[in-house]
Amino acid sequence: MDPTMKHALLYITLGVQVAIAAACTPKRSATAATAEAHTDEERARVEVRHAGGFAVRYHGETALLDIRDPQRQEAQTFRYALVPREAIDTAQVPEGYTPIAVPVRRAVCMTSLQLSGFMRLDRRDAVVGITSTRHLHDSLMRRRLDQGLTHRIGIEGNFDHEVVMALAPDVILISPFKRGGYDALTDVGIPLIPHLGYKETTPLGQAEWIKFVGLLLGCEARANRIFDAVDDRYTRLRLLADTVATRPVVFSGEVRGGNWYAVGGRSFLARLFRDAGATYFLADNAESGGVTLDFETVYARAAEADFWRIVNSHDGTYTYEALRQADPRYADFRAWRERGVVYCNMRQKPFYETMPMEPDAVLADMIHAFHPTLLPNHRPRYYERLK
Repeated sequence: MDPTMKHALLYITLGVQVAIAAACTPKRSATAATAEAHTDEERARVEVRHAGGFAVRYHGETALLDIRDPQRQEAQTFRYALVPREAIDTAQVPEGYTPIAVPVRRAVCMTSLQLSGFMRLDRRDAVVGITSTRHLHDSLMRRRLDQGLTHRIGIEGNFDHEVVMALAPDVILISPFKRGGYDALTDVGIPLIPHLGYKETTPLGQAEWIKFVGLLLGCEARANRIFDAVDDRYTRLRLLADTVATRPVVFSGEVRGGNWYAVGGRSFLARLFRDAGATYFLADNAESGGVTLDFETVYARAAEADFWRIVNSHDGTYTYEALRQADPRYADFRAWRERGVVYCNMRQKPFYETMPMEPDAVLADMIHAFHPTLLPNHRPRYYERLK
């Protein structure tokens, strides 16, 4: 087929799908109507308490949003002025800030972490494009994909620019410090806004990015309420775990391609273990990101560790025998011998799409695994002791 004709058909197809969706969707749930339905109460002020990656201050009714790498405060700061849509043509925006009309009605998400905020706020209607759906469990998002209300835009490094442009999003959320090929998207003329929740080093810091999404969607009050509840429960659980007399040692990761991939002692995961009443085997490590180790180094430090945290995507029921078959050396760890593996199967659990917004649930799972008498009636949501 002639390329020009192919491109035209693509735009026509997307246009027809959008038109059909609009015609078949009740007015109350349409994207624009939903955004406009927010009350003044929903447009509350946001105060950032835990996240290190974004800050908010106000210039009249305009929210000035500064975004930066929470692990490198000297890195570039991205600045946006979130202007009420009705005032976008007249607002005085400070120099250096890119104006964005809010509430945002149509957004593209590049990662499940970004998507998780929209889902937790029950604003899937605002997501018109996503990338990989490999670990997508949410039935409502899958229905939107099936109905053509949300579109797959390709994968990182190989986006379909024609689809992105045809979707006409107000913003595209990106992860600028990943190898995602985002530079090419600057040509489409749509604002690219970094979402750096994945760089946060604390569970509450990552979860607080729901306020960032709330700022974009004009539902700050709802985002504040959701996060406050999470913060309160997480804090109560952390204080409960602080009462333990003995802190078990826990390690994490598996051998991949001859290397053992773990995270440093100043990482999100290390903080989670500490808050759950455990000691991370690399607690003395100063790294906040990933670290690559050889098997011998891990074994020297974790051979007698009490627990072993594993996340993978196993087809079927994961067992200690399956773990041993993957690498016979695993059976030499005390955590294998004494059945101390704490496990999450991403094929069965919505690990990426809901876990970031529920650190309180994750913390409860960890406490239940490490100190079962503290939460005897807890039902695990993500992690549980491997049977």
